[in-house]
Amino acid sequence: MGWSTHASGTLDPPEVRNWRIHLIALVASMSALAMGYDTAVIGGTMALNSFIRDFGWQNVSKNTRDTIQANIVSTFQAGCFFGALLTFPLAEKIGRRITVMIAGTVFLAGGTLMTAANGNLNLIYAGRAIAGLGIGACSLVVPVYIAEVAPPSIRGRLVGIFEIASQGGGMLGFWINYATDRTINVQNKAQWIIPLALQLFPGVMLVTGMMWCPESPRWLARGDNFEGAEKILTTLRGLPATDSYIMREMGEIRAQVEERSTNHMSKKAQFKKLFQKGTRNRMGIGLALMFLQSFTGVNIITYYAPRIFETLGISGTSLKLFSTGFYGIAKTLGMITFTVVIVEKVGRRKGLIWGAALGCIPMWYIGGYVMRADPATAAARGDISRDGWGYLAMVCVYINAFIICATWQGITWTYASEIFPLDIRMLCVSLTTADTWLGSFIIARSTPYMISDLGYGAYFFFASILLCMGIWAFLFVPETKGVTLEEMDALFLKPMHQAVWAQIRGKPILPMGDGDVGEGKLGRRDSETSDVQEKDVGVKQVEVLREEKQTR
Repeated sequence: MGWSTHASGTLDPPEVRNWRIHLIALVASMSALAMGYDTAVIGGTMALNSFIRDFGWQNVSKNTRDTIQANIVSTFQAGCFFGALLTFPLAEKIGRRITVMIAGTVFLAGGTLMTAANGNLNLIYAGRAIAGLGIGACSLVVPVYIAEVAPPSIRGRLVGIFEIASQGGGMLGFWINYATDRTINVQNKAQWIIPLALQLFPGVMLVTGMMWCPESPRWLARGDNFEGAEKILTTLRGLPATDSYIMREMGEIRAQVEERSTNHMSKKAQFKKLFQKGTRNRMGIGLALMFLQSFTGVNIITYYAPRIFETLGISGTSLKLFSTGFYGIAKTLGMITFTVVIVEKVGRRKGLIWGAALGCIPMWYIGGYVMRADPATAAARGDISRDGWGYLAMVCVYINAFIICATWQGITWTYASEIFPLDIRMLCVSLTTADTWLGSFIIARSTPYMISDLGYGAYFFFASILLCMGIWAFLFVPETKGVTLEEMDALFLKPMHQAVWAQIRGKPILPMGDGDVGEGKLGRRDSETSDVQEKDVGVKQVEVLREEKQTR
């Protein structure tokens, strides 16, 4: 048994892990590339001397500049919040695919306004808000879309592509700012226009690429279009409609749709279900995960990287932008590690625990170093020499970025896109996604003042929060690796502390079907008996489908 990057304990045959499903995830993740780029590029762009000149910041006070920078950065997060919150009815009515295309078009409109601002700060604000609406909508729909088309064994990996694209976009934003600062004359306004204009490229790729992608088969099934769902599913899985795997998956989808009578559930009933047993605990975990990921300490550096590196004694625009470029590399490598190793091999739960335990250590050190050496004051005096402790603080910034992106930033999006019931999945993800943008908005607004007023205390604050997050994940967050979307109901039916304790002891907590054999933490099917079970389930579902077709 060799090394593999997909979850074990599922019934997925090799055919379902094909190039087509990976390409669909890659195309949809162009939205994440745009999200990461737009989030990261603005901090470096605001540090460019050409931007400072064209927008009249040369003679403003430090407090005024903090306010303007916080407004520019947080306007995007505010747009994302409302985009995620308000898009859910649209995604439910017209489908995941068309909604993503509309959201991509809105993002392009916002990006165009930013690029054409020409010194007008109001156009920057408007562009950031409109682009945020589009990105917020995409951040809601795309992870759900990927989770709904993905087979269980690589669902985490495919949602991980979304996160790799996000961090890769951030890395590009950092390095493009550095490149334009080094290669374009400061007197040329193209120095700041080019970084903002390049965000349009992934937006165009998203809108055009989604024209080729199929609709989510689970969304089609919710509208009683089971034939359309089956046709798309056979294409996605690379298997014929008569294959037992397709029959089983369609049977599970059909059973959940019929059980929940999705099309007949009113909006009031959907909101009411948020507080029912088996759903409210999922909402609590999803909201907590998505909100807390903004408080890992990574976002403060992503939004204000040049300012953060300035507090560590890095002086000069080019050197600060160069440092942020390596920060982007560390984040991207962390997300690749998450996708290849963590999400399907280590698992969601262990990743959260170890990420918090290891990620807080660099933050404690950075805070201690800033408290002891006060490198920003030394740099302001012209003393730019740094000892080995100072260089270690720089390394700790990169280590923290790698660890958090390999765990919390990737796992939270994956977890929140897969745990909710089909009939209210989009509503739940809408709330949790808006929740993460609310957390990001708080960080974006408060970071400049935290840097100025708290100093080293800001790093101690995030280290403490991260430590508490790890303890909470250990006690209340169950493992979902390899669990099908339809089995999530059974997993979350128990109180979470009981489910977690059962998993720790290796007790099965999922219901056992005919011929199923409990395996390990989740009571999955035993690999030696899976072929027999597959045939049995497939035969039953073939008979059901044939009877339905005859009735029609």
